[in-house]
Amino acid sequence: MRRLFQLALLVAAAAPAPWLLADGGERVVNLAMEDQFKNRHETLRMRGDVVVLVYAERKGAEASMALGRKLHVRFHPQAAQAAATEWSRQPVVGLAGWPAGSAPPDVHVIPVACLPEVPKALEAVARSRFRKDSQFVSVWLDFEDTMRQRFGVVPDEPNVALIDTRGCPQGVISGHLDEVRFAEVVNVIDQLRLRSLPDRTAAIPTAMTTVR
Repeated sequence: MRRLFQLALLVAAAAPAPWLLADGGERVVNLAMEDQFKNRHETLRMRGDVVVLVYAERKGAEASMALGRKLHVRFHPQAAQAAATEWSRQPVVGLAGWPAGSAPPDVHVIPVACLPEVPKALEAVARSRFRKDSQFVSVWLDFEDTMRQRFGVVPDEPNVALIDTRGCPQGVISGHLDEVRFAEVVNVIDQLRLRSLPDRTAAIPTAMTTVR
């Protein structure tokens, strides 16, 4: 398969950070941020599932949130009818080619607000605003400019970074997604889910080595 289709831009050479190596030499990234409730989250805790980080700067925030909602509902259809308190807890859709009786990888669609321009003294104000606007759905708050440094960002547009089930960054796509491009992104995510099947059926888990 072409490297997760030509639409995705590889992001193996990201900014300096603590890295791990998966078998095959691919880098495993661990992004850690707090949300509007000051809960700390780490992508490495989601290994075994696909992580989809949907992020934008201030002027692209509305489009980014809309795209994140659309992706979440695509992979968790019951969320469309769920109460707001249960929206994030719906089961993931099945996967063609996945063995019956075995749960397929989940897809964690995570909204990230890029806020490097917010002074430290005003971070509490920003958190309060996000708590008001998103009372039940966690929004990761990027005060440290992490997303731009790691993956790059196209201003005024939604950006989507994909992390596979091993925790390895696979690509970034930026800009408006029409229905064709949206379907392509969905297909890539499903391919990442399906690609984890050998790892899940192997007797020995993937070896990890810390790189300093």
